[in-house]
Amino acid sequence: MTTAVPDDSGDMGLPRRLGHLRASVASAREAFDRPLTSYYLLVGASALLLTIGLVMVLSASSVWSFKVYDGDSYAVVRRQLMWLSLGLPAAFIASRMPLRWVRALAYPAYLFSLVLLLATAFVGTTVNGNQNWLGVGSLAIQPSEVAKLALVLWAAHIYANKERRLHSLHQLVVPVVPGLLLATLLVVAGRDLGTALIFFAILLGMLWVVGAPARLFWLAISLVSVAAIGLAATDTERVARITNFADPFQDYLDTGWQPAHGLYALSSGGWFGQGIGASQQKWGDLPEAHTDYIFAVLGEELGLVGTLLVVVLFLTIALAALRVARHTQEPFVRYASFGIVVWLVGQMIINVGMVLALLPVIGIPLPLISYGGSSLLPSLVALGLLIGFARSEPEAARALTARRRGRAAGVAAGASHSSPTA
Repeated sequence: MTTAVPDDSGDMGLPRRLGHLRASVASAREAFDRPLTSYYLLVGASALLLTIGLVMVLSASSVWSFKVYDGDSYAVVRRQLMWLSLGLPAAFIASRMPLRWVRALAYPAYLFSLVLLLATAFVGTTVNGNQNWLGVGSLAIQPSEVAKLALVLWAAHIYANKERRLHSLHQLVVPVVPGLLLATLLVVAGRDLGTALIFFAILLGMLWVVGAPARLFWLAISLVSVAAIGLAATDTERVARITNFADPFQDYLDTGWQPAHGLYALSSGGWFGQGIGASQQKWGDLPEAHTDYIFAVLGEELGLVGTLLVVVLFLTIALAALRVARHTQEPFVRYASFGIVVWLVGQMIINVGMVLALLPVIGIPLPLISYGGSSLLPSLVALGLLIGFARSEPEAARALTARRRGRAAGVAAGASHSSPTA
C-alpha cells in the first residue's frame, strides 16, 4: 500500500503556502521593528534618490548643456556634483548636531529667510515669469527653497515650546499661522504660486500634527482657494495653464507644449524605458528637461519601473520619518519630522502630478532629483536632520553604542593576538 505525498499544487499545498506567507510577514514585521530600521531606510532611500538624480541630471541636461556651454555636455552635471559635494557634508553635520543647537537656530533661520524673501520680492531676478531668484555676485539662489526648511524648524520649535498649551486655539494660531502667511505673501509677491502652495501645505501639515480643529482647516483651505483663484485670474498666462492642463493638446503649440511633450516622453518609456541616455524629448522639444520636467525624462529612459521606484523611495523616506515621529519622546523631533515629510513628499506629489498633466505647470522641482543647488542643499540638510533624529531614538542609540563597543572589543582582541608574547 502506497501513501500519497501531498503536492504543493493540491489542497495540502495551500496551507503550506499560507504558512510561508505568514512567516514572511512576521519576519518583515520583526525587521521593521528593529531599533535602527528608520536610520537604514533613510540613509538607503536618500542615497538611491541622489544617485538616480545625478544620473538623470547628466542625461537630461547633456543636449541643453552642449548648446549653451559651447560643446560642453557635462557643464550642468559638474555644477550638480559641486552642490552635492557641499550638501553631503552639510547633511552629515546636521545629522550629528545636538538637538538644542538645531532649536537655537530656528528663530535666526526664520528671520534670515524672511529677509531673503523680502529682498527677492523687491530686487529679485525674474525667471520664467516668477521673481523668485536673488543674485549674489555671480551666484543666483532661490531663497524660497531655503525658507521651506526654516519654516518647518521654526514652527516645530514654537509648537514644542507650547506642547502643554496646544488645546487653546489661540496658542495653535499665534504666531505660527501669521508667520507662515507672511512668508507666503512674500513669495506670492514674486508671482511664485507653486512655492506658495508648498508653504501652505507645510502650514496645514503642522496644524494637523498638533491637533488643530477641523473648522480651522476648512477656513484655511477656503481662504487660500479664493486667493489662488484670484491671483490666477489676474495673469493671462496662469489662466491659460490652468484651463489647458487637463488637455494640453488643445493648445499644443503654446501653453500645452511642455505638458504635451512630457506626456510624449512618459508614454514612449513603456515598462522598462528606452535606456539611460536614449531620451528623444530632451533634444529640444521638452523645456526644463533637467529641472522641473526631469521626471518625464526619467520615465522615458527608465520606464514605469523607474518612475515607480522613485515614488516608492520617497514614500520610504516618509515611512521612516513618521516612524521616528511616532517613537520619539521629543515634541520638536515629532513636529519637525512631520513637517519635513509634508514638504518633501508634498513637493514630489505636485511635481509628478504636474508632469502627468494632473496639475497645472507651476514650476516645482522634484526634490533630490532635479538640477539646482538651491533645492538640493536644504533638502539634504533636512534629510540629515531626519537621520540624526533616527540615530537619537533611545533604542537606536543603545544599538549604536553596543555596536561601537563590539567593534572596539574586536579591535582590541585582534591587537592582543597580533602582539608578540614574552
